[in-house]
Amino acid sequence: MDIEFRKITEFSRGTLAALLKDSYSFEPNFERDWNDQWQEFDDFFYDNPHIAEYSGFMTVLDGKPIGFVSWNPTNLPESTEVGHNCILTKYKGNGYGKRQMQEAVRRITMQGARKIVVWTSEICIPAQHTYESAGFQFVKKSEETFHPEYSGQRIHYEMIVR
Repeated sequence: MDIEFRKITEFSRGTLAALLKDSYSFEPNFERDWNDQWQEFDDFFYDNPHIAEYSGFMTVLDGKPIGFVSWNPTNLPESTEVGHNCILTKYKGNGYGKRQMQEAVRRITMQGARKIVVWTSEICIPAQHTYESAGFQFVKKSEETFHPEYSGQRIHYEMIVR
């Protein structure tokens, strides 16, 4: 069966936090340091379904959520920043992340963004491949302000769409 993209709120509260926990499980320090923020993010989207619907979606395979992407549209039309973006560990390497990001770019472009920006940590090699394969261009590396001892530098990307 092929993947589909569905509303975040079609799935139970806690799903976003669980997906993030799994997708960052390759480095246990992520969960230790980010778990509270992931739960706050999850709560925010479920407490504000109109924002969740406009600023993200769930990637679903055989009825099961395997990933999601979110973005911040507050700087439209100038730019939109991709926020959380993840695919469950057991589904990585199958092109789902690329397809998820291509769908996000399509939706963000339809919202009128002229530029899409995103950053990831140096340790997150699959995310770097996802952004590059989806058409984002490397911009720069910068200091990681949140636990650089395990996450490395920040890698910044952008895509000019208009």
